[in-house]
Amino acid sequence: MQNKMSGNSLGVYLHIPFCIKKCNYCDFCSLANSGTELMREYSRELARRIREFSAVYGKQAVDTVYFGGGTPTLLPYSCFEEIFFALKDSFFIADDSEITVEGNPASIDAKGLAELRSLGANRLSIGLQSANDNELDMLGRVHSFYDFCSTYEDARRVGFDNISVDLMYGLPSQTKDKLEYSLEKLIELSPEHVSVYGLKIEEGTHFYRERDFLDLPDDDTCAEFYELCCERLFGSGYRRYEISNFSLEGRESRHNLKYWRLDDYIGFGVAAYSCFQGERFGNSRNIKGFLEGRDICEYRQKISDNDRVSEYVMLGLRLEKGIALEDYYRISGQDFFEAYPAVKDFISKGFMTFEEGRVAFSTKGFLVSNIILSEILFFED
Repeated sequence: MQNKMSGNSLGVYLHIPFCIKKCNYCDFCSLANSGTELMREYSRELARRIREFSAVYGKQAVDTVYFGGGTPTLLPYSCFEEIFFALKDSFFIADDSEITVEGNPASIDAKGLAELRSLGANRLSIGLQSANDNELDMLGRVHSFYDFCSTYEDARRVGFDNISVDLMYGLPSQTKDKLEYSLEKLIELSPEHVSVYGLKIEEGTHFYRERDFLDLPDDDTCAEFYELCCERLFGSGYRRYEISNFSLEGRESRHNLKYWRLDDYIGFGVAAYSCFQGERFGNSRNIKGFLEGRDICEYRQKISDNDRVSEYVMLGLRLEKGIALEDYYRISGQDFFEAYPAVKDFISKGFMTFEEGRVAFSTKGFLVSNIILSEILFFED
């Protein structure tokens, strides 16, 4: 079986673990108020490791680059410059590459956005989460909706014509009216891409410690909120191409599609993950070890044929289009319905669809997709 399911070029992910402050729901690898010198030191080491990878594996073709975090837009221009130079020296980056930088309002101004465009960034992902200032404050965000609008307008002025916006639902004490207001304000701005996430209470977060005191909506209400998001976005010309992601025509996140289609990608930095040459590996959160040049890879696993097929099904079913049965047969040598007989029952109950040779989740099925996938998939230890 081939290592890649589609495409020939790598995706590159760079984790930038710095934030102004930790949000109340965030369990990502990030440090608050770290200082400019630590950012410079981290960027130098990131650039060194990028060049080291190229020295070992040769100059690979790349068509997507993604700066995630954390809050990458906190980096000074000189840090971005050093990282971009390392990328261009170490990879064959296609002229039409998608180069995304995540950012939060209040972490960058018009000058900084213009500098990112000058370096080659052509897609911006901005964390809105809510258009209601009281919800932003409750989430621990450091920006207002006015701040978001200012950042968004600055990005448009300096030439970003591909912007993604994050929105959250299922917040403590959230009402349908508040969510509708956020959707209305977001849609008025017409971003090319929208990511809609249900709040999850993760261990180690402020919300986890306060979980017994949070007025969280129940599962049925969260399902209604998700359906409301779908309804409003569908009605405004957005197409759901993945469970949580919506875009205008042709504006899907090419980088994230690599994950869902099992293309190869390389992650650099702490807490970064990779899938490359038939192996999956991930780095620890050990920033001290990273800065000292040590190997911080905390696990490395050869992907078995069974797991590769199971991942193909799990990730492929996250997509609106689902899985083409002929593609499944090509990569597995099996009949899909023989391998997963329970799927026919989910189709008969309306949780999944089977049309034009493709199996996919319905909107009803997306709401319980994790449960369904846990019932039909098997991964080796």
